[in-house]
Amino acid sequence: MADMADVAGVLTMLVGQGATVAVAESITGGLIGAAFTSVSGSSRAFRGGVISYATDLKRDLLGVPRELLEREGAVHAEVAAGMAAGVARLCGATYGLAVTGVAGPEPQDGKPVGTVHVAVSGPGGQIWSRELRLDGSRERIRVETVDEAVDLLSGVLKANIGEHSG
Repeated sequence: MADMADVAGVLTMLVGQGATVAVAESITGGLIGAAFTSVSGSSRAFRGGVISYATDLKRDLLGVPRELLEREGAVHAEVAAGMAAGVARLCGATYGLAVTGVAGPEPQDGKPVGTVHVAVSGPGGQIWSRELRLDGSRERIRVETVDEAVDLLSGVLKANIGEHSG
C-alpha cells in the first residue's frame, strides 16, 4: 500500500489549499480510497470515490464518452482523464484522481499486463496524466499503481503552491 507519510502529506497539502479530492478507481478496486481514509482526519479533504470496474460505469456514471471507450477500450490516457474529471464533478471535489489499467493475468483490450494510466483533473479543467508500464504480480501492479497515483497528485499539489518536486 502507499506510504502513509506520502498520503498524509497529500492530505495536508489539500487542507492547506482549501481543496478536496475524489477518486475513480478501476484497476485498484478501492485501494486508493482505503489509503486516504486510513489517515486520521482525512475527511477534511477526501470526498469519496467510485470503483468503476465495469466499462459501462465509466461511461454512465463518470461520463467517459461512449465513442472513446468503443474506439480505445477502457485502458487509455483519455479514459483516465475522463474518469478523473467525472469523479471530481460527481463528488464536488477540487481534484479528481483516476486510475485504469491491466493488472493481469491476461491482457485487456489489446493492452499488455502492466499498462496503467493515472490522471488528475483540477481547477479549470486542467489534466495531468502519467502512463505506466509496471512489472510483477497482479497485486504488485495494483500496489504500485496506488503509489504512482498518490505521487502524481502530490506533484500537482506541490506545483500549485509554488514548490518544485524532484
